[in-house]
Amino acid sequence: MIVKATYFQNDAREPLKYGDVEIENIRRQRLKGEPQKEGILCEPVMVGFCGTDFELMHMGERGALTPKFPEGTDRLINGHEGIVWVPSKNRFAIVLIRGGDSVDPTRYTEDETYFEYGCDKADGLFADKQYFHPDMLLPIPDGYVHNGKLDLSFAKKMVFPDPFACMLFQLERMEDMGSAHNFRRAMRVHGCSEEKAREIAREEVFDRTVIFGLGTTGMFIGDLISRKYKNANILFVARSGESSRKVTFALKNSRASYLQNTYDSEKALAEAIIRKLGGRATTFIGVSGSSVEHRIAFEHRVLGCNGLYNSFSLGPKVTFDTMPFGFENHVIIASINFRQDHMEQAIRLLAESRYDEIVELIPREEFTADPIGAYNGKIYSKSAPLKTAVIWNEKYIDTEK
Repeated sequence: MIVKATYFQNDAREPLKYGDVEIENIRRQRLKGEPQKEGILCEPVMVGFCGTDFELMHMGERGALTPKFPEGTDRLINGHEGIVWVPSKNRFAIVLIRGGDSVDPTRYTEDETYFEYGCDKADGLFADKQYFHPDMLLPIPDGYVHNGKLDLSFAKKMVFPDPFACMLFQLERMEDMGSAHNFRRAMRVHGCSEEKAREIAREEVFDRTVIFGLGTTGMFIGDLISRKYKNANILFVARSGESSRKVTFALKNSRASYLQNTYDSEKALAEAIIRKLGGRATTFIGVSGSSVEHRIAFEHRVLGCNGLYNSFSLGPKVTFDTMPFGFENHVIIASINFRQDHMEQAIRLLAESRYDEIVELIPREEFTADPIGAYNGKIYSKSAPLKTAVIWNEKYIDTEK
């Protein structure tokens, strides 16, 4: 079937293109032990743009995208955040992005396979029509469809389940690691059982939390930590002014405080972070995409003894001096992933949120006329909104709600 779509390719001058693309109904597997199934034809409705898309475009410029292409093709239809209409089921759905021959997609091993719609080995949502695994079309909550159309405010929120699910997984990872890493110390300090000590250690890992960077992922993890751990001291660190829209929105959605990075040196910034926190960090979450993250945490000793470093930035290298690293018992974790239950929880939480307020729309015609120009000049420019999305099929959206 030939459809109109945007797609990545290996081309130094035109790594992202809009035009006719042939799609196929490829049999896929959701999890190990389950049968392969043909996809169901869907119509993408609203699609969000992710920083991964921008990185994939740059990979295409470098000619490095070949491992990402669906088998037998030389291109990848992008888009992995959004909502679709399923004509054969007469309903809307959120696409669960990751599947494959693995027991748990957050723990796939070398001898297991995976795919990600719009990212890796499987075509995504930026197409007029697309095939998706029937069991990976997650239902939406009731109350957001009227006269066959989605409320625009709800549709905007549904460009976030993918990154929000990632942050739910990050919270789970930090809880698991913090509990396992520090429960023996908690047993001695509190004179309690191992079970109780693990609970205490799980909570104490967030006592002084630095979130370095304030994009949507940083905003989400701050929100989730503050929801669950009422005693957590959370500090966002970024360059934006305190009165900027994203800072005020992030603080409104969490119990975090904020430190603007206006310092002349990394040392001065590190000292300011420690002062603001009231001590060295128990957890340091890097989401800025900058190599400054690891230097602040390790070289300038913002991360305290027995602390957890969670790297969620794509691109920067993390380095550390093995002497203080070993003696201060730091743990470094990194994983960009989620399970279906994370995605389902994300959908429920987002439906009741106000995250539609930070989504701005780019007209489809503007994006498809010059996709590369839209990426560079608007969607990922220095003046870009916190989140950009496109209504791909207007007939399914009620723009008045």
